Amino acid sequence: MKFVRIILSWLYGAVVTVRNILYDEHLLLSCESDIPTICVGNLAVGGTGKTPLVAYIAGELSKRMNVAILSRGYKRSTCGFVLAEDASTASDIGDEPAELHRKLPGVVLAVCENRVAGIRRLRKMYPELHVVILDDAFQHRRLKCGFNILLTTADNLYVNDYFLPYGKLRDSKQSASRANVIVVSKCKDSMQPIERRIIETSLRLPIYQKLFFSYLRYGDLLPLRDWGRPQELSAFDKQHPLILSAIANAAPLHEYLQKMFPETEQIEFADHHKFTRADIEMIRNKFVNSGCDCIITTEKDAARIVAMKSFPDDLYDCTYVQPMEIDFRRESESFMKIIMQYMTESNRK
Repeated sequence: MKFVRIILSWLYGAVVTVRNILYDEHLLLSCESDIPTICVGNLAVGGTGKTPLVAYIAGELSKRMNVAILSRGYKRSTCGFVLAEDASTASDIGDEPAELHRKLPGVVLAVCENRVAGIRRLRKMYPELHVVILDDAFQHRRLKCGFNILLTTADNLYVNDYFLPYGKLRDSKQSASRANVIVVSKCKDSMQPIERRIIETSLRLPIYQKLFFSYLRYGDLLPLRDWGRPQELSAFDKQHPLILSAIANAAPLHEYLQKMFPETEQIEFADHHKFTRADIEMIRNKFVNSGCDCIITTEKDAARIVAMKSFPDDLYDCTYVQPMEIDFRRESESFMKIIMQYMTESNRK
């Protein structure tokens, strides 16, 4: 079985490499936008923290300019260009865009499989836009982004990974050379300087690339009923939660919550999983039989739950959302300074 995965990985890598060569040699054409574009992406499949980083950048930039976010809208029921509105759900625009729309209600958000067409629509609808942030568009080479940010997790650097299905890479390691910034994400709070130096040595970045380290920061638990609304937080008195997740890498969340609560139960599904009636029954049985007093889920999963009509009210009322943000700590000012330099240089052209 391992041998088969290695062969399939080699074949997949060959196809990806040929595609990249065609773009690099301009045999396949890329389009440039007439507006600054910032791409946030990765080389591996899921779980590197793209959505929190998009939220961070959009939140910071929106304080001083007009920002739009453009995503593919993975696993949505619609197709083509869709502009996020107040009533939009995960079914309409995808779970990650729905999460971003709740977090950043003042930021324009749209989904479109074709990023070039999506940007053109946004430009036509909002001529006053200053920048478009593209979520997960590093492999979308039909669009030549102005500024590329590549994420890789601290516990699985892309330089140590392999192509699918033997590893998790969906793009070539050499593609990392197109990034302006590399962000090592999901670093542990206990990371020591020597560990940072080992990562820096492993990545061997060229002089034109900047390296940053980011951490996850968890906020106060919010009732699902009031998620996304301004509210006064009351003391959280639950003791035995059921952790419900359907994300690419739930390990950091589980680790955090297990430190917070004396006893936890877990139900984990595949990334972007759409909960079925059978799933809900299994969740209820686990909740009741384990004596849990609440359900804790992620913002991404909450976006899918609120779009469901079949999620029971009794479970809904005892479900809480765990907010999560990215934190650059002492590097936050330097990180945003590089992005602002790109914006300044783009406006001079």
